[in-house]
Amino acid sequence: MALQTSADLSLLRVDQVGSLLRPPRLKVVFARHLEGLVEEQELRQAQDEAILEAITTQEAHDLPILTDGEFRRANFMESFADVAGMKPWRRGWTGLLQSLQEQGKGTAQRVERGMNPVLYVRQPVTERIRLARNRPLDEFEYAQSLTNRPVKVTLINADRISEGFDPEGSRAVYAGVEEFLADVVAIERQIVSELAQAGCRYIQIDGPSYTRYVDDRSLEAMRSQGEDPISNLKRAIQADNAVIAGFPGVTFGIHTCRGNRNSYWHREGAYDAIAEMMFQNLNHQRWLLEYDTERAGSFEPLRFVPKGKTVVLGLITTKTGRIETVEELTRRIDEAARYVPLEQLALSPQCGFSSDLAGNLLSEDDQWRKLDVMLETAAQVWR
Repeated sequence: MALQTSADLSLLRVDQVGSLLRPPRLKVVFARHLEGLVEEQELRQAQDEAILEAITTQEAHDLPILTDGEFRRANFMESFADVAGMKPWRRGWTGLLQSLQEQGKGTAQRVERGMNPVLYVRQPVTERIRLARNRPLDEFEYAQSLTNRPVKVTLINADRISEGFDPEGSRAVYAGVEEFLADVVAIERQIVSELAQAGCRYIQIDGPSYTRYVDDRSLEAMRSQGEDPISNLKRAIQADNAVIAGFPGVTFGIHTCRGNRNSYWHREGAYDAIAEMMFQNLNHQRWLLEYDTERAGSFEPLRFVPKGKTVVLGLITTKTGRIETVEELTRRIDEAARYVPLEQLALSPQCGFSSDLAGNLLSEDDQWRKLDVMLETAAQVWR
């Protein structure tokens, strides 16, 4: 049963986090490009063809909000890749991608804790950062030209960028994290402003950094570096609010998860410790929350969600090929509705299907079947 696209995108009853599994041919061309064996033009053509197919397939499955699958990115954080001064970061992301592809071989039946790259890889900047190219804008303009349905764009949040910042190695450029973060916010506002001017009505901020404030290992790492987690959390909320302020007509979502790359996870912990501060202070209209395993805890923290906000329950796992049933998803939605009214709830996968080029350990058929079950469940729950 089809769900009509709401004129107000903040009220959508279904959502998708962003990335889709890359088609095999695109993976091959992308990998050859990273190795220097394929020119940019050939990669661009392969991406264009794959995105057209992804848009067409999403329309065929009657999804009300579409994405380009993040097919132009090797890593979900590359929304911030075309920034002057961050060349070492791009090298690090590419190297990490290659190592994780090797790590993932032979583990197709396991979903386990993997490396949290942010705990081990901090990079300096080589100059004051500035936007060299608005990659999310390029992504949006091409994808939106292929469809009359709204296309959403994803953008990594400022706190995640600051997680990977090496303040000591960047002293010649920035006095500290706060000064660096101010430039990150300014760049992200430029990206958002240009997207809004181009007609983008839904921008999702990817905020995986928020789960570091509930994960014991991440909290220990912050404290060992002389950082106060509560101060960091307040700074993260302030930065994310600054990025989205003053853009009427644009729906903003914020997504949190505990790691997703190659079906690994790298954080655990319930929302309880941060729920009140996060839900009462973040200004985004939609919160896309991972809720597919017990690592996320109970729905009880949702009692802090204020009226007028939509909680998108990430109940459908992207880590395995097991297809959820309408019955189990409906039961979980009913459980959540004990803490926040049903009219403030929506449904989505727990994360993207492919946080990097390699993708998660399920098939494309599994991916589309999961999205179909999402649509069927929503059509029954919100009649």
